[in-house]
Parts: sequence; structure tokens; C-alpha cells
Amino acid sequence: MENSIISLSLLFAFLSLFSLSSSTSFNEDIQLARSNLPSVQASKFIRDLNLFPKNDVNVIADQNSLPQPKKIVEKRFAFPNLVGSGVSVEDLGHHAGYYNIEHSHAARLFYFFFESRSNKKDPVVIWLTGGPGCSSELAMFYENGPFTIANNLSLVWNEYGWDKASNLLYVDQPTGTGFSYTSDKRDIRHNEDGVSNDLYDFLQAFFAEHPELAENDFYITGESYAGHYIPAFAARVHRGNKANEGIHINLKGFAIGNGLTDPAIQYKAYTDYALDMGIITKTAYNRINKVLPLCETAIKLCGTDGTISCVASYFVCNTIFSSIMALAGDTNYYDIRKKCEGSLCYDFSNMEKFLNQKSVRDALEVGDLDFVSCSPTVYQAMLVDWMRNLEVGIPTLLEDGIKLLVYAGEYDLICNWLGNSRWVHAMEWSGQQKFVASSEVPFEVDGSKAGVLKNYGPLSFLKVHDAGHMVPMDQPKAALEMLKRWTQGKLSEAPSDSGIFIAEM
Repeated sequence: MENSIISLSLLFAFLSLFSLSSSTSFNEDIQLARSNLPSVQASKFIRDLNLFPKNDVNVIADQNSLPQPKKIVEKRFAFPNLVGSGVSVEDLGHHAGYYNIEHSHAARLFYFFFESRSNKKDPVVIWLTGGPGCSSELAMFYENGPFTIANNLSLVWNEYGWDKASNLLYVDQPTGTGFSYTSDKRDIRHNEDGVSNDLYDFLQAFFAEHPELAENDFYITGESYAGHYIPAFAARVHRGNKANEGIHINLKGFAIGNGLTDPAIQYKAYTDYALDMGIITKTAYNRINKVLPLCETAIKLCGTDGTISCVASYFVCNTIFSSIMALAGDTNYYDIRKKCEGSLCYDFSNMEKFLNQKSVRDALEVGDLDFVSCSPTVYQAMLVDWMRNLEVGIPTLLEDGIKLLVYAGEYDLICNWLGNSRWVHAMEWSGQQKFVASSEVPFEVDGSKAGVLKNYGPLSFLKVHDAGHMVPMDQPKAALEMLKRWTQGKLSEAPSDSGIFIAEM
């Protein structure tokens, strides 16, 4: 109770700070900033793209009267209108299915699985999109999946799809995201324990369904708010392996792209990055930085009661970002080189049109369930998790030899490379000093510098040139090369003349 009072007092002090500010321009900035809070931005994005589900969450009629399905129901499928397929459904190796979440009331996780186009012994790679509450199909169709969507809603093969180097999984999670659904709102998750346990249970069922893949190397990847999901999920897999729970999962590494992992460090980097990139002036920089002490205090309180203090920290700290955006105009906060067009600054509407076609629904056997690209219910449910520090569990994984790659496009503001670099360098583990002291080396693709790499032992940090928040979308060739070299243990090596990467396949 005392901590709740402290949290409410903090919010009151925060609001008072701005209402009593002597700077008229700063007050105007804050008024503008309110419309730029991430929760408002996400809601506006969903409205503009008409992505609100008919219900608050993907809830279908009660299924208690129906026979309970087995843990996982999967089928091979072929998308209609796939240009240049020329192979049978059996040979294509594309799967879709539902996992009946074991420790839930009625939740089902939807997933896609694409067998490697190269070798069945390639690693199994799972991709998690952030949000929280955004479907992994966003990445599947616009970043690193086997195909892209043309304007006429046909599918075109992606020559840089990550299924060229891995057996690739995309999961709609947490429950209520994408095609995942429940008939009981108690299944909506609010923290990383619930999210990571569901994913771990899914993996157990998946490898039971595909025992031929259980011995393959396994990697966890994703971006944005998955900077929270991924460390928690990796720790859960590692813990399960050490305790001999179920099938051993051959976890080799995890990669976070432009993620939010350590908010206390990353939120401090917003104004530094914005000033360096010319988004704000020095005067605005000094004004906005007045919020930093309150943000730091709020983050420290987060977790003491688990609810009010964490929500308070979300609103306090996000004023930093919102104040910057109030000054940035129509700048795309995912790629500051571009103008923001639409609420999420990109037009992803073709994905929803494609997935809501009857022929596609029939191929996937999802019935008449509404597809939800970004769920406002899941987003709001995870607000209590937002300001938690997920870096704390990473050192144990590094000490046990599990690799971490943190990569970031240089033109992203919202999860910028500077904040990511700072938390990676500040992380305390046995190799910290040598990592910090290590030299930066160019990351080259086809003889051109695609980024700057820093590496020591199991830890790597890669700043990707000419990319924003979604590196595989902006630099697909470099992103595939990054995945190949990293999973092969050759990230810091230049490719041989014969080439690890084959441009035309």
C-alpha cells in the first residue's frame, strides 16, 4: 500500500512539474506530446489500418462442449497466388498450426513453420515480433520471411528470406495476437513469466511433433519489444534444459534487433540520440532532460508492487520520447530519414487484406477468426512489464556459453542503437572488460561496409548502416548474411571468395 501511495505521489509530482513550468514552449511541447505517447500511437495506428478486432481480444465461443484437441495440430499448406512455386505442398515444406497451451484455460497459439530451403540440418530459428501484441506475420511478410506481398496480393519469393539459412518459426504471441486466441480472458499475459512459459511449452510440443529437428541448433530472434521477450524466453529454455524438463532444446544463442531491454539505460539515450541526429535543439535537450530524474526514480519503484508503480513509470518515462516527437513533426521514429506516413509510419495494410481472404483462411484452416495485426488488449495488458529490466538474466546465459547478438539499425529513434550499445557495454559479466576494450571492425557484405561490429566471446554488438528499426526490411541482404555468419560462428570473419552468401538463388 505504501509503495502504491509513493507511485501515485510520483505521478502527481510529475504532472505538477509540467503544469507549473515557466516555459510556454515546453508546455506546448508536452501538450503535443500527449498525442505521441506510445499507447496513443499504437491505438491510432490500429484505428487507421482498421485493425481493431471485433472483440477486445481474440475470443471465440466457449469450446468446453467440444472435444479437446491434442497439444499441437499442424498441417502442410501452400498459400494461393504464390508466384513461381512450381513444387508440391509436400515438397514445399510450409506448415501452419495451433498449439493448445498446456498451462492455460483455453488459449491457442498460432504459428508458421517453414522448412529450410537449403538443408534440413540448418538451425531452427524462432522469430518474435514485439509491440507488445503485434503479430509475427509483420516480419514474415515485410522483413525476413519466405515471400513478400505484391500490391495485387500475390506472393513473391523473397531471395533473402531467413528460411534460406534456417528452419524458420513465426509465433503469434502473447495470446490474443494475430491468429492466436482464447475463450477465457484469464489467458491474457501480463509479464514475461507467463509469456516465456507459454513459449517454452510450445517448443516442447513442437519438437515432439518434429523429433527430426530436436537435435538441430536452436536460436531465438526478434525485434523491438521482443527485447523483453527474448532474454526471458532464452532463460526459460536454459532453465528447462538444466532441470532436464522434457525434450532438451539445443539452445545456442539469441539475437535482439533494435530492442527494448534495459529501459533505465535506454530512456536516458533518447535525448542524446535526438540531439546528435539533429532532431532537437540543445535548448530542447536541456528541457526534456529535466524529466530524467523522475524517470529514474519511477523505474526504481517499478516492481515494488508490480502494478501501479510500473504503470506510473511507463507514463513518466515515455514523456521523454513523446516530447521529442512533439518537436520532430512528421519524422518517422522508426527511420528518421523518412516521413511518417500512417500511424505506424508504414503501410502494412496489404498483410491484413491478404490474410483475411477466404482462400488464405481455408489454406490455413483458421475458420472465420479475425486476424489481429496489433492487439490493443495485449498492449495494455503488458504495460506493467514495460519498464522492467530484462538485461539482468543475460549474464548467466553468457557465462554458460550461450551467444548473444544485439544488432541495431542506425536510423531508428524509438529503440536506437545508442541506447542498445550502452546497456550492452554496461552489462556486468566475466568478459565485460575485454568486450569494452575490444576494437570495432567493419561488417562487410559483398565488399561493402554494411555496419560496425564489436565482439568478444559469446557477446556481439552490430550497428547496421542504412537501416532503421526493421533491419531485415531495410537491409535484407546484410540481415541474411548476419544470420548465416552468426549461427555458423563466423560473424567477425569476412566471407571467403566463394561466399557464404549467395545473392541469386
